[in-house]
Parts: sequence; C-alpha cells; structure tokens
Amino acid sequence: MPELPRITARLTPSMTVGPGHPLAFILGPCVIESPEHTLRMASALRELASELGVPLVFKASFDKANRSSLRSFRGPGLTEGLQVLSEVKRATGLSVLTDIHEPAQAEAAAEVADVLQIPAFLCRQTDLLLAAGRSGKPVNIKKGQFLAPDDVRHPIDKVRSTGNPHVTITERGASFGYHNLVVDLRAIPIMRAWAPVVFDATHSLQLPGAAGDSTGGAREYHLDLARAAVAAGVDVVFAEVHDRPLGALSDPATQLSLDQARTLIRHCLAVRRAVEAVAGG
Repeated sequence: MPELPRITARLTPSMTVGPGHPLAFILGPCVIESPEHTLRMASALRELASELGVPLVFKASFDKANRSSLRSFRGPGLTEGLQVLSEVKRATGLSVLTDIHEPAQAEAAAEVADVLQIPAFLCRQTDLLLAAGRSGKPVNIKKGQFLAPDDVRHPIDKVRSTGNPHVTITERGASFGYHNLVVDLRAIPIMRAWAPVVFDATHSLQLPGAAGDSTGGAREYHLDLARAAVAAGVDVVFAEVHDRPLGALSDPATQLSLDQARTLIRHCLAVRRAVEAVAGG
C-alpha cells in the first residue's frame, strides 16, 4: 500500500480519524421515521459497536430534501428531528450526525449534532459550507456524484477557511450514464491528500431514479465495495441500517439489516488488519 499523507481530523469532538487511528463507522437509518424507531435503532447499533469494539457515530436525517418524488417521505423536519436526536444522545451516549440543507439550519443543528453533514448534491454550496464550518462542529462533506476526486479540495478549503480544521470527505460513487453509479477506488488515495476519507457503502449502490418515482439499488454488492474501499485506505465506513430494510420509508433498496451491518463491520475490520499486517511486514 503506498505511503499516504498523514492527515487526521475529528469525526466528532471526541473521536479522531485518519492514519494511525482505528477504523470508525457511521451507521443508522436514512431518515428519522419516528422517535421510537430511531431510539430503537440507536440502541441496537450501540450494542453492536460495543460487541465488536468499534468507534461508532449514529446517523439519521431530520429531512431528506432531495427525494426523487414530491410524494416521498422526508422526515419530521428540523425542530422535531433535533429533539429526537437529542433524546438518542441522552439515552445511548452515542455521538450523532445529521444533514443540513440550508445555511440557516447549521446553528440549530450544531446545538445537538456532533457532526454536520453536507449532502452530495450541495457539496459546492459555498454559504452552506461556510455556515457548517462556523458552527465549530466537525463537518462531513459527501462528494457529489458529479465531482472529480481532486476537486474535493475546494469544498474542504471553504470549510477550513472558517478556522474549522475538522473536515472529512465521503466517497459515494460517481454518475455513470443514467440511473447508475460507479465507485472509482483511485478516488480514495487521491482524496486522502486533503482529508480523512469516509466510504459510503450503501449510497454507492444506489441506482438513482431507476425505480421510476424512487431510487433503486444493488444492495447485494455492499460487502464487495466496502472491503475494497477499506483495502484502499478509507478511514471511516458509512452505511445506512434499518431493522426492516424493505419497509424503510427512504432508500429501502440499499439499507442494510442489523445482521448485515454486523457482517459488514467484521469484514471491514478483517481487511484493515490484513492491510496493516502487510504494511508492517
């Protein structure tokens, strides 16, 4: 494995990721479906992380503003959603990540969330990036499906211009024709020149718009892509997880079950250990 720049950052105020640090995981349902379901998922994932001994950030969105159809479920909205995430933190002790879509949401979200996430379609929105950076919280930027790997330095620089150095960048596939995404693993070492890299093992499997009024997916390939990404050097693995994936109100074609999440973590840790053994030998 080639020598990589030693860039680290805080994924949360208390969790550092990058070279020399453990492989971390961001897991949780796509969207807040209800307070009860969100807390149930957070509790199950906390137990899973404790069982396997991995650093975990819980993710759930209070609003999915970029759904395919006007009829698609979006979530409870900012105020109610942040109340749900606050209860998750209180009840489980987990750090939480959530998306923001507008600059005005950054300050309120930062009062609860430990990580602010910039959705892929918004990764060039300067005002949004600056507002996230000024919050002082770590910022995870989803790389747009349209963005070349070496161009991630521009949104990263926008956040860091606020004096906030804690930025991670997420690979989630690139548009390939219509209704398809592909993952170019060269993107991982390229992007690690600017920030620690997260690999999104579920959104990378989306088939945008392929289901007509919703997004399809190819969930069966999640282990193949995640293992390859860990071998290529990612610092964090991201996956959406649901106790009933086919009944999920958002992204039912790509979310993983809890059993699949357990297998994912085990495989990723095994690959990381193998890579470290080879590099150390």
